[in-house]
Amino acid sequence: MDKKQNIQPNTHEEIAAEAAACRTLFERKTRDYGTAWRVLRLPSLTDQIFIKASRIRSIEESGENRVGDGVRGEFVAMVNYAVMALVQASLTEADGLELELERAMELYDSQLQQTLDLLDAKNHDYGEAWREMRVSSMVDLILMKLLRIKQIEDNGGRTEVSEGVEGGYRDIVNYSLFCLVRLTEETID
Repeated sequence: MDKKQNIQPNTHEEIAAEAAACRTLFERKTRDYGTAWRVLRLPSLTDQIFIKASRIRSIEESGENRVGDGVRGEFVAMVNYAVMALVQASLTEADGLELELERAMELYDSQLQQTLDLLDAKNHDYGEAWREMRVSSMVDLILMKLLRIKQIEDNGGRTEVSEGVEGGYRDIVNYSLFCLVRLTEETID
């Protein structure tokens, strides 16, 4: 029996394309700003993601977008901020604030690949259920993950039975990539 029977033939390509677009923006911004984001503590990165998810939900609920920037960019930002958080969690102060572009991209790629591996495994087990979900539901799940991460951060990183913040960040990347694919599908339809 084919292990990937529930996976649509283009899923890997769709996810890879969205992840590549996120990576490209991260690299371009790193060329412009360096790794200034390294000064941010994990709770600050969590709050940046929260701002993006909250804006999407606000636009969904009100039907009004006064800034004019689309929600697609907010999902891309959530991917990149969550990957930055994963990178931050893997580094120490000894690594310094400014990373060379090549090193920053290696770290980004490593964390993104680990996250995409998790996405692939979960997508297999859940049979692409995300394709039947509403984007608004995935935004709610991202917000829930953020509230959990904030609680773990407020508890000094301690959990009794739950995964740590890294698992939450990885789920945020994956939900955001799923949303980007769904938004692309809606545009094409």
